[in-house]
Amino acid sequence: MRLHRLEVEAFGPFAGSVEVDFDRLGADGLFLLHGNTGAGKTTVLDAVAFALYGTVPGARKDGKRLLSDHAPAGAVPTVTLEATIAGRHLRLVRSPEFERRKRRGSGTIKENAKATLTWLDGHGENLSRIPDIADEVGRLMGMSADQFFQVVLLPQGEFAKFLRADTEERGQLLERLFDTTRFETVEEWFLDRRRTSAHELDEHQRAVDVLLARVATAAGIEGGADADPVTWAHKLENEARETRDLAADDLEQAKARANVTRDALTEARRVLELQNRKRRAESELDAHAAGADARAVLVAELADARRAEPVAAVARDADSARKKAAAAARTVEAITEGLRSTAGGADLVAGLSWPPAPDEREHIRSSIRRWRDEIVRLDGALAESAAADRLAVELDRLRARQAELTETGATLSREREQLPLALREAEKALDTAEKARAALPALVDARDRASDAASAATDLRTCRAEHGRRDRGVLDARQKHQDAREHWLDLLQRRIAGMAAELAGTLEDGAACQVCGSLEHPQPAEPSELSVTKADEDAARVAEQMAATALTAATEKLGAVERAIDVLIQRGGDGAADELAQALTAAEEAVEEATALADQVERRTGSLAELRDRENRLQEQFREVGVDAATVAEKIAASTTQLGEIRARVAAAAGDDPSVEDRRARLDALAEAASELLDARDAGAGAESAARELAAKAEVLAGDAGFGSVDDAVAAVRTAARRNEIEAALTAARDAEVWARRVLDDPEVAAVADAEPVELAAVQHAHDAAAEVVDVAVAAASDAERRLLDLERYVGQLDKTAETIAPIQAAHEELAALAEVIAGRGQNARKMSLRSYVLAARLEEVAVSASARLGRMSAGRYEFVHSDEAGPRGRRGGLGLDIRDDYTGVVRSAKTLSGGEVFLASLSLALGLADVVAAESGGVVLDTIFIDEGFGTLDADTLDSVMGVLDELRDGGRVVGIVSHVDEMRQRIPSRLHVIRGRTGSTVEVVAG
Repeated sequence: MRLHRLEVEAFGPFAGSVEVDFDRLGADGLFLLHGNTGAGKTTVLDAVAFALYGTVPGARKDGKRLLSDHAPAGAVPTVTLEATIAGRHLRLVRSPEFERRKRRGSGTIKENAKATLTWLDGHGENLSRIPDIADEVGRLMGMSADQFFQVVLLPQGEFAKFLRADTEERGQLLERLFDTTRFETVEEWFLDRRRTSAHELDEHQRAVDVLLARVATAAGIEGGADADPVTWAHKLENEARETRDLAADDLEQAKARANVTRDALTEARRVLELQNRKRRAESELDAHAAGADARAVLVAELADARRAEPVAAVARDADSARKKAAAAARTVEAITEGLRSTAGGADLVAGLSWPPAPDEREHIRSSIRRWRDEIVRLDGALAESAAADRLAVELDRLRARQAELTETGATLSREREQLPLALREAEKALDTAEKARAALPALVDARDRASDAASAATDLRTCRAEHGRRDRGVLDARQKHQDAREHWLDLLQRRIAGMAAELAGTLEDGAACQVCGSLEHPQPAEPSELSVTKADEDAARVAEQMAATALTAATEKLGAVERAIDVLIQRGGDGAADELAQALTAAEEAVEEATALADQVERRTGSLAELRDRENRLQEQFREVGVDAATVAEKIAASTTQLGEIRARVAAAAGDDPSVEDRRARLDALAEAASELLDARDAGAGAESAARELAAKAEVLAGDAGFGSVDDAVAAVRTAARRNEIEAALTAARDAEVWARRVLDDPEVAAVADAEPVELAAVQHAHDAAAEVVDVAVAAASDAERRLLDLERYVGQLDKTAETIAPIQAAHEELAALAEVIAGRGQNARKMSLRSYVLAARLEEVAVSASARLGRMSAGRYEFVHSDEAGPRGRRGGLGLDIRDDYTGVVRSAKTLSGGEVFLASLSLALGLADVVAAESGGVVLDTIFIDEGFGTLDADTLDSVMGVLDELRDGGRVVGIVSHVDEMRQRIPSRLHVIRGRTGSTVEVVAG
């Protein structure tokens, strides 16, 4: 692969278009790529990678920020690369996926990635589909994007990490660079075979496992067989039988002990119950004697409450009457204040007093009657006011109707003026449609003739092509018939010539000759190679007849085609196809136009009739509108006069109030308030009289009941709940005393009076323990019997099933062991899978190639040492890589190298890996490679050695690009690509040596 030209636009830090001429830059085989930090040196390498593979190395591909932030709005990031790969000169143009501003509105829109591949050598089809371009570049390069990033763009930092990495990380990088798919396939094949075998074994083992599980379940254990499953199962069966016998003996002994404890518990409970009853009875009698004084107080309290109840009832009624009188007084005051503030009500309340005087009641009633009479008169005025409102609405309606009639008249006048023109246009349209309908049959006939001629022209072309084929078929059939006939005649002639030999073939010894009658046949004719049998002749004759039949059929078909052609010519099909098509189109358009017009005859006739009817209706409507307008004007004048008279009478009825409604509402409120005042005064006077009478009655009742005052009687009153509570307490005390004396008189209680207290807990515990032992013994005996039965059944089934498993299991174990070895486990001492073994071989090749360059760059001191030992804690082996120091003879870890030594080792490893990967990729010639950074860690002598190795890389026309910040490299390398950083984006400058 050789790079020729790179052009970058709106890509990374490059805002505009920059171009790199690699042919000029790499003319000496070595050039320097330098610039300030962040200028875009790495972006140049990213652009090369993106042009080839559509992606960039490392973590930068995850950012998806290839569009330059410095680029102007609307710019499209583009990379163009011209290169020669595998002998093919090509140009790659790529644009990544990016977000651009919407042309209308706000926000952004995603632009999809685009790519083209153009063959500059003129061979092959240019490509524009990204997948096709990726396949073609991969085929030409012979390596993936990851391999290209490691082989062509040598990143020293990553190889330094590769040096210090563990075997897992190193293996991941090598798997990206070297294709181990086929070895992975082998591993997967063995893994699949083991899975299949395990599945087959599981299918057979499942029955055994099920039986073993059932045996374990029946035996009541969780673990599986600790030895041979069959032996283990029989052992469990014998143990279960012994357990069953022991459990039966234990059950009988437990039942006997339980019967004794049950009888003891029953007697203890009886004695304890009698002792408890005696103690409760004695306690009740003691409590009854102690509560005698309290019960006497309760008896007195209950008697006072019963005597005070009638007095309290009358006192409550007197208090209620006083409250009603006070409430009535407050109501009278409130109503009086309301009337005093209302026009017309102040005169009423001015002469009223409290308590009420006898003549005040009639004064209030006369005012109420006067106001209600006035309300009746105002209701009549309200009716007239409502009539006035309705008359005003009607007047508005009449005026609207008058305006409507005026507008209608004007509209009718305008329509009458326009109607004659519309009638003339309708008559003209109807005449045109009738003429079109009359001409339609002739136009349809002309269209059908034109359509038939066009169809005939199409069929004629087909028939003439068919005629040519049929004509050639007739010629072929005629030739075949002639050939068949000549063949048959030739065979017939040859048979006649060889008839003697045919007759000789029928002669038999002792039989007469069909020709001469002789019984002897001294010299019968012999058949020659040209002899023909009757069967040959018959076959040839049949072939001739079939050929004749085929000729006749072909001739008839040709005649039919010729007749069809004559018919099509008569239909006009021999005209020019274009002219016939144009004539058909014109005829169809004429028919369509005439049909459309003819279809309008009925509608246009109806429209004309409607217009004439409309003329008559307009005249009648115009007359009716005039009559209605005069009537409405007369009604408006009469209604206006009537409305004025009614409104004058209503205003007089309202008097000083704003309206009749307001006056009626005021008088109605006065009448209602006065009525309420009258009722409230009557109620208040009655309540005061009742309160005085009830208070006197309560005093008399209190004295009769033995109380000093009404208040003393009210204080002695108790609630019904309190009285019930006292009665219940007294009744309960009597009942408790009776029950206690009855218990103490019971003979059974008296019998245990002097007995010792019973300790029921100990007896109960002994009984419970014995019952629990019985339950456990019953469960154990039942479980032992069930287990024995299950085990006898399952062990018998296991004996039969286990016999078929042994050969299948042996084969699976052998296959599984082999699969483990291939996967780097099991008996594989180095813990190397098949892929790891292949990668180890590749790493060994890399170490050999890298050691050659490392030795030259380190003056023979260092070389790589590959180790295939297993890793720590079972990790895979084969990928160890250390450094041998010839000064000391010690092999040590690469982590112990200094910064400059790490650079030498990394560069050597990168170059060695590039050689091996290139060879692995089919010997691809890498004419252009890039080496990224690290030269600043070298001293002058070491730098000379490194430059010598890089000079060797130029052999054969290879171009080496070095990315470095080191100033000395600018002095050593005259050809340079300088990336210049700027506020508006980066640019490049090419300096050719």
